[in-house]
Amino acid sequence: MEFGWTSEQLALRRRCRELADDFAIRSADHDRDSSHPIENYDILRREGFLALNIPRELGGGGHRLLTHSLAFETLAQGCPATALAFNMHASVVMPLLDSDQVAPEAKRKIVDLVVGQNKMIGGNFSEPGTTSLIGERPLSVRAVPVPGGYKVSGRKMFASMIEAADFVMVLAYPEDSTSPHAGALLLIPRGAPGRSVAANWDVLGMRATRSDSLTLQDCFVPHENVLFRGDDMRKFRYENLNWFWASYTAVYLGVAVAAYDELRRTVKTRQPAGYAQPLAWHPDVRRHVAELSADLEAAQLITYRSAWLSDTEGATPEATTAMYRAKYVVGQACSRITRVALTLGGAHGIFKGSRLEQLFRDGALAEIQPPPSDFCLWSMGLHELGLDPAQALPPMRPA
Repeated sequence: MEFGWTSEQLALRRRCRELADDFAIRSADHDRDSSHPIENYDILRREGFLALNIPRELGGGGHRLLTHSLAFETLAQGCPATALAFNMHASVVMPLLDSDQVAPEAKRKIVDLVVGQNKMIGGNFSEPGTTSLIGERPLSVRAVPVPGGYKVSGRKMFASMIEAADFVMVLAYPEDSTSPHAGALLLIPRGAPGRSVAANWDVLGMRATRSDSLTLQDCFVPHENVLFRGDDMRKFRYENLNWFWASYTAVYLGVAVAAYDELRRTVKTRQPAGYAQPLAWHPDVRRHVAELSADLEAAQLITYRSAWLSDTEGATPEATTAMYRAKYVVGQACSRITRVALTLGGAHGIFKGSRLEQLFRDGALAEIQPPPSDFCLWSMGLHELGLDPAQALPPMRPA
């Protein structure tokens, strides 16, 4: 399927390739130190990536998910953690701007912060007691009504780039609500009283995302920073899955591309002593590379198609299922390509600091990144068989 990339899209991809080459120089250092790639974020700010997807009439780039996917697939080839964490900004800003449930004044506030003030906004919805293997997301972080706003208390996890972003958008449960599915999106600036970060991000891969835990203790959020409140957040979440999580799929696609390219470079340049040819001539190497090329092209096409469907159809069942399908296929492909690349790279590639070793660890998170592979299959199976999700038994017995 040919998507007919425009000259603007191709120019954006070329610029992302240049940025990725620069990010790659520092990627191993940030991975080793588990440090925020602040300089990369600053470059992306200057390049206008904070407003990449905001409508043109509001001062942004006007790009939708397909172009976004093309850009972040390319950026991830340089520094996967930079692309994964920076994508958090779009994943929380764009649902607010796209949704017809969000008040105009909240949208104006977001546009002013991003376009007018060049502010970077992270998101923090996950909590210690939840799992993405099950679709429900009960909230333990509470927002208690007080004069002028709310006081928020509780603990969040996986707060990517939490100390680098200017604001964090938190999903909390309003104490004055009676619906179990209620929620509120609250904007909290860096340094707000009652907000603290536990630097516990000591993990296998994507270390430079610095997805630490956020603790809120009677943190005051004024009414003007309550961006959205709903008695049932499920509709809001479903209609914006394209940004909430499908925007991350392209990042892991970029990891797979980077591992595939590094594998080809390695086997074409490494020539064992006593042989007249590099490893690329070994028949097993050629066979594996051929298989990986098929995996990679299939993953790319299915990702582009899912983004194209989202852009053209919106949150239809077919477009939503296509996004689950893309996340599943990319997760499988990324895991396989990075593993095979490390294997074919041999013992020389397993040392810390090796490009293949880092991509292997970053790629190991592809199937875990929400929605995980099994949840994707759950959702795809219901759609393909024409079953009503509301009639399906829960995967585990509720308490």
